[in-house]
Amino acid sequence: MRYTLRQLEVFIATAQHENISRAASDLAMSQSAASGSLRELEQQFNVQLFDRLGKRLRLSELGRQLRPAAEELLDRARALEQGMLGEEVSGRLQLGATLTIGNYLAVPMIAAFRTRFPAADVALSVANTAAIAEKVAHYELDIGLVEGELSHADLSCEPWQADELTVFAAPGHPLARRRALTDDDLLSLEWIVREPGSGTRQTFDRAMHGILPALRLALELQHTEAIKRAVEAGLGVGCLSRISLVEAFARGSLVPLRVPHRDFTRRLHIVLHRQKFHTAALREWLALCHEQAW
Repeated sequence: MRYTLRQLEVFIATAQHENISRAASDLAMSQSAASGSLRELEQQFNVQLFDRLGKRLRLSELGRQLRPAAEELLDRARALEQGMLGEEVSGRLQLGATLTIGNYLAVPMIAAFRTRFPAADVALSVANTAAIAEKVAHYELDIGLVEGELSHADLSCEPWQADELTVFAAPGHPLARRRALTDDDLLSLEWIVREPGSGTRQTFDRAMHGILPALRLALELQHTEAIKRAVEAGLGVGCLSRISLVEAFARGSLVPLRVPHRDFTRRLHIVLHRQKFHTAALREWLALCHEQAW
């Protein structure tokens, strides 16, 4: 065999970081050793895996084509090593989740997973749907749990759990006691919403079809809690997942507004790379997801 697993590790780490120094640090190597390993890999096959732009290394077209196979080979090698050590479910699982899922669903799932599999670890990254999808596509995450829908040639997007957005306001809002809001009411409101690219914003925009361009969007914020605080302060009304509003409704700091003629239902989704090898840890995490689906 004309390449080593270590050379593949350097190749993948460099692809992730686009920088040889950070790749070397990730692998606990010196920069010169990492550079030499990558150079030897390219020279052995007389290929160029990266286009070099100053200190930044971007995958060449060949490198982009070979990356999925290299990722899978390394995952299979790690799985073999774990099996030889008698550790069927171990190692680190890189999980990505959107804000609502990360803050309200993922943490108890991680606790349950670690109780079942003490040798395994789960690293959680929280971002919006677009960012999570991008990281799964570039193998920076093993799996994504997202609120939005997406279409990507390299990714599978499997429906997971049902969810619904709820329009809400501060208890003292003039429309707080209204039995149901009309479209004229919706157009009269100041809205505090999530940023474009988030799954929540995607569902909100879909629900408001026909009147969306005329809505008064006062603020676009990236964090669920920031939106809730702004609404509590009387700056406008919001629209977030009901999962994120349970405690606020229970203590009375926020109140739901009924909009029965608009459809705020959605599905949460599981995002995977189509060519990603399913390690034991990833298979068990998927099983846990399916256990908790409704």
